[in-house]
Amino acid sequence: MKIAISGKGGVGKTTLSAMLAGTLALKGRAVVALDADPDANLAAALGVPADEPITPLADMKDLIQQRTGAQAGYGAFFKLNPEVSDIPENYARRIDNIRLLALGGVRGGGDGCICPATALLKALLVHLTLGRDDALVMDMEAGIEHLGRATAQSMDAMIVVVDPGPWSFQTARRVRQLAGDIGLKRVFAVANRVSRDDQLGTIRRQLGDIPLLGHLPADDRLVSGILSAGADGKIQPTEGFAANLQSVEAILSDLMDRAA
Repeated sequence: MKIAISGKGGVGKTTLSAMLAGTLALKGRAVVALDADPDANLAAALGVPADEPITPLADMKDLIQQRTGAQAGYGAFFKLNPEVSDIPENYARRIDNIRLLALGGVRGGGDGCICPATALLKALLVHLTLGRDDALVMDMEAGIEHLGRATAQSMDAMIVVVDPGPWSFQTARRVRQLAGDIGLKRVFAVANRVSRDDQLGTIRRQLGDIPLLGHLPADDRLVSGILSAGADGKIQPTEGFAANLQSVEAILSDLMDRAA
C-alpha cells in the first residue's frame, strides 16, 4: 500500500499516519513512514525520543549538493534526476521494520518551481512510489504540495482525516478536488475523535461523496504516542494504540478492498 494522509491541521492526521504505519509494521510489513508536514511530529508519534531529533532531508545541504551537483549562485545547473535509491537505507531513522524519513520544506507543488532540494525530494518520492515494494505512509500537510502527477497516480489512495467540527470538511473537499486535478482519484476519509455514534450520520452528510472508511474515538491516551520500543528493540503498541488497533485494522482492510 502507498497511502498519503492529509487533512486540516489539528484533526489527528499524524496520529492516524503513525497508527497505519504501526499496524502494517506489526503485521511484518517493511514500512517507509514519510513525514512531509513542515510541522513534523511523526517521529514523536512513532516513539522517537525528543532528544534524538530527525534531520529533514531538505536541510542536508551536503547530501543535496553531492547528489544534484548543485553549485552556489543564481542560475546554476543541477541534476533533476539525482540518485536517491540508497536514501531509505542510509538516511532513515530505523524503528524496527519502519524507516522514518522527514522531507522538510518543498518549494512549489506539482508544477511549481524547482531548486536542488526540491529536485532531490521529488526524485525520492518517485522512487518510493514506483521503485520499492515497501508499504508507504506519507503524513502530509493540509494539501497536496508534495505530490506531482507521477507520484499521485502511483499512490493507492489518499486519506483525508476529519473530525466532528465544521471546518475539517471544507479542507477535505478541497484536498479531494486538488488530488483529482493531478490524477489521484481514490480519496477517502477517516473520522477522528468521534465521541458519539449519532455524530457519524452528520459526518457522512458533510463528506458528501467522499467515502468514509471508518472512525476512531476521542482517546486522550493517543496523545502520548503510538509506538514504543521494547528492550529487544522491537516495536510495541502503546496502551491507547492497542485499544484502537482493531479499528485501524478495519480501516486498512476496507481501504485495501476499495483500492483493489
